Amino acid sequence: MAHLCGLCLTLRAEHGQAARLVTNYDGLLVSVLVEAQSPELSPRRKAGPCALRGMRTAEVVTARAQGARLAAAASLLLAAGKTRDHVADGDGPYARGLVAAAAGRMADRWDAAGGRSGAAVGFDPAVLRDAVARQPALEAAPGLGLLDLTEPTETAVAAVFAHTAVLAGREANAEALAEAGRFFGRLAHLLDAVEDLAADEEAGAYNPLPATGTTLAEARRHADDALHGLRLALADLELERPRLVRALLDREAGRSVERAFAGSVNLAKGPRPPRPGWPIPCFTGSLVCATCGIFQPEWSEHHGDSCDDRCWCTRHADGCDGSCCDCCDCCDCDCCDCDCNCCDC
Repeated sequence: MAHLCGLCLTLRAEHGQAARLVTNYDGLLVSVLVEAQSPELSPRRKAGPCALRGMRTAEVVTARAQGARLAAAASLLLAAGKTRDHVADGDGPYARGLVAAAAGRMADRWDAAGGRSGAAVGFDPAVLRDAVARQPALEAAPGLGLLDLTEPTETAVAAVFAHTAVLAGREANAEALAEAGRFFGRLAHLLDAVEDLAADEEAGAYNPLPATGTTLAEARRHADDALHGLRLALADLELERPRLVRALLDREAGRSVERAFAGSVNLAKGPRPPRPGWPIPCFTGSLVCATCGIFQPEWSEHHGDSCDDRCWCTRHADGCDGSCCDCCDCCDCDCCDCDCNCCDC
């Protein structure tokens, strides 16, 4: 949460309130990677109350942090490219002239802002701009395979991940980080395609799986290979604080694969039940139970359930004996009234 809020507040500090719209979970990984290599480069400060934190204050990564600034640059540049793609395709509301014109102007502002932020931390935005520009041409080209289509995403993420080593003064990590970025980019592209497949088919929209004749079984093999490559690359990194990197890029990446393809299997069998989605943050004063989902809001189907039933890990861990603690790595945060103390799942 410190990195996510830090990214959001960095966008506001450098580019104004509207820039906060591009805040995203993938972007915070950049800030996490810089801190993991050189913790002193990610100073913290106390941020004021925010509605997205339940009107709580929080310790967040400052807007001066190099990792947060690189994350902001990447988020702006990629958001600009994605918005332009929607406008070009006339997706949904973007088919309306006034909406398309406004979105195009916003994309131009985000692109310029991303370029300024990138230059401030020594990152060449041309790599991301080129990757975004090449994607539509590849999608329109006949006879390409699935991994041909994921290449621009792989290249873009590899460049950003590798630059975290430069910022952290750990150039020896650059090659492994570029490799991790390539595999993470591939994985992200694949999982987006799998999760969007039903909606894209219903809307008649482009999706790389049917466009390349890739079955879900083949897509799963590609995802498993990418996850394996990502884990091997992570093992080659020299990190001062590896725990959060491993939790996000290893454990949570693996869970994302399982969730995405579990949903696709259910779709093949019949009406698709709601996906569990990301566990919901729980805010308890200065302590944050951010991942296991012990807190469930009133609209959740698990609101009011027992601690074990609310815990995402208990519901989805294979071989679990029903005990919340037996299925999680616990950090004793006392995030709920039961005695499971499960927060670092």
